[in-house]
Amino acid sequence: MAGGFVASTGPAKIYAGRVTAFVVLTCLVSATGGLIFGYDIGISGGVTSMDSFLKKFFPNVFRKMKRAHTNDYCKFDNQLLTTFTSSLYIAGLIASFFASATTRLMGRKPSILLGGLFFLSGAAINGAAVNVAMLIVGRILLGIGVGFGNQSVPVYLSEMAPARLRGALNICFQVFVNTGILAASLINYGTQRLHNWGWRLSLALAAVPAAVMTIGSLWLPDTPNSLIERGHQEKARAMLEKIRGTPEVQEEFDDLVEASEQSKKVKHPFRNILERKYRPHLVMAIAIPFFQQLTGINVITFYAPVLFKTLGFGNNAALFSAVMTGLTLELGTFVSLATVDKVGRRFLFISGGIIMFISQATIAAILGVKFGGSGQGSLSKGFAVLVVLLICIYVVSFAWSWGPLGWLVPSEIFPLEVRSAGQSITVSVNLLFTFAVAQAFLAMLCNMKYGLFLFFGGGVVVMTVFVYFLLPETKNVPIEEMAIVWKEHWFWKRFVAEDNVTIDGQK
Repeated sequence: MAGGFVASTGPAKIYAGRVTAFVVLTCLVSATGGLIFGYDIGISGGVTSMDSFLKKFFPNVFRKMKRAHTNDYCKFDNQLLTTFTSSLYIAGLIASFFASATTRLMGRKPSILLGGLFFLSGAAINGAAVNVAMLIVGRILLGIGVGFGNQSVPVYLSEMAPARLRGALNICFQVFVNTGILAASLINYGTQRLHNWGWRLSLALAAVPAAVMTIGSLWLPDTPNSLIERGHQEKARAMLEKIRGTPEVQEEFDDLVEASEQSKKVKHPFRNILERKYRPHLVMAIAIPFFQQLTGINVITFYAPVLFKTLGFGNNAALFSAVMTGLTLELGTFVSLATVDKVGRRFLFISGGIIMFISQATIAAILGVKFGGSGQGSLSKGFAVLVVLLICIYVVSFAWSWGPLGWLVPSEIFPLEVRSAGQSITVSVNLLFTFAVAQAFLAMLCNMKYGLFLFFGGGVVVMTVFVYFLLPETKNVPIEEMAIVWKEHWFWKRFVAEDNVTIDGQK
């Protein structure tokens, strides 16, 4: 690791307290908000590969899929079909800005509750759908739920967790995202055998993770940061003592109060985040979620069954392969959970990027040889197993790097005065490019063919170089003292002037 490009974390404070069972439990309950996002990502690709679903809602795609001598890359290329998948993400993008105001003015807890309620409504409509319009309305409601949940849960986790375990507890959100993806893949594998209504059961079962999130949010306390921000200092101190397991919290409490006083001077956080002193934060809020989608991961998570079916796997084999990738995604996240607060964010980002590029380039080479530019060909059993193995290697490297860290790092870098605005930008950029990838993928696969994997591999190279030079290490730095990593970074220190950085209560 090039030491010249890593900011020293210098005089970061170590606050009193211990890791309490209460804080672990609250973080686990709030992290279940990731279930709704993961379940939706995993369920849509499986449903759109089911014959009964396609015959009812997308008959043109079904006829095209069954037609002989069809270009294998173009079997599922249909804009209405991709709109079904991607409409959720544009709704989530818009909702995230409303969620920012809710989170700032009412607290993190109400945003989590609203996210669960919207998702419940969307699941009910999708499960009962009789036409494409109902499907898309349901997806929009699901998207609003995702927008509220993804805006509030990572911030909640970063504010509740002690600095030395903030990475691991925040990554619980990604663990639940991946649990949702795996559960959806298993459900699709089972329901595809129910020929006439399996798809309906798959869509309706989204109500289960939504109910977990909604009921769990009723029990959650609000964070000390949010309570102070809204003028409840006595409640905030009592909550801080409870989550730290000690009455000796004066130093941390004073820092939270000071951060809140600074934040009250900011009346228009979305306008203020454009100021020069927040330039590093803004760049990361845009670049990290953009790069996360440029990895191509949603090619796998949205369309894994469709992709495997395109490559010649049967329907059962395609869904089973999607289950395998979902399990790999889950296992990889536990690697990150165990190591992120030890080896740091940068090491995981860079190592994951290198392995993702190698696996994507190898997949492109195999598809290029076996399918060429015509899109007609087949994979032998040996090559089919190799493609699945390479996809699993790609997925596990994403799962310890850009998957969890794409949510962790943006949630921990913002000062309180622009934290809600910054997280909204992160969520909206993530959902915007999730929408773009979901909407464009099937057409890109049809036109770029095996070159699509090289396209995403090139993106991985760019983002790995970006992290190497421009992302400072943030492990073990208290969230309200994060300014020091920018002040000491070789590039960003020119934007974060000395008089704009607060350390140990002093300017």
